[in-house]
Formats: sequence, structure tokens, C-alpha cells
Amino acid sequence: INLNRECLMNKTELIDALSVETTFSKKDVTRVLESLTRIIERSLRKGEKVSLTGFGTFTTSIRPARKGINPATKERIDIPEIQIPRFKPGKNLREVVRAM
Repeated sequence: INLNRECLMNKTELIDALSVETTFSKKDVTRVLESLTRIIERSLRKGEKVSLTGFGTFTTSIRPARKGINPATKERIDIPEIQIPRFKPGKNLREVVRAM
């Protein structure tokens, strides 16, 4: 996989592309995109799942507590359990990417 600059779409480029495709202003697209991310974040924080049929599902899972080593001191440490976001691509998204 080539992860250089040419292969990365940043937020500004996504807003530009959405604005062109929908003919909505960049200002309106920005508000919608920021609202979408806030709603997904809020839902995940409450333990809810967000499913966009065909695109994918955002969920959270718990990474269990474990032992680790502080690389600076080589001291053994306890790493606490944490909740992390997950994304599972939907069937349509998987098929589009596989066809590339």
C-alpha cells in the first residue's frame, strides 16, 4: 500500500469533492460533515452502534487490561482496560474496494 501524499484525501479535499458532487456550498457541506462526526462520536460514547447500510458500522469494543513495559525505564506497568472505536466495512464498500 502506498501511503504517500498523493493517495491521501484530507478533510478539505473531502469537503471540496462533496461540494462539487452535491452542488451544496462548501460552508454547508462543512457543517453537515462536522455534525455527522459529532453525532457518531456522541453515539459511540453512549455505547450505541451507528450503521450506514452498505457503507459500514461504527462500534466500540473494550481492549482488556494488560501488562506492558515502559520503553524508557524498562519498568513493568499495568495498562488499564480502555474502550476503543471500531469500523466494520459494509458489503458494498468491501466490493468496491476489492474491484480496484
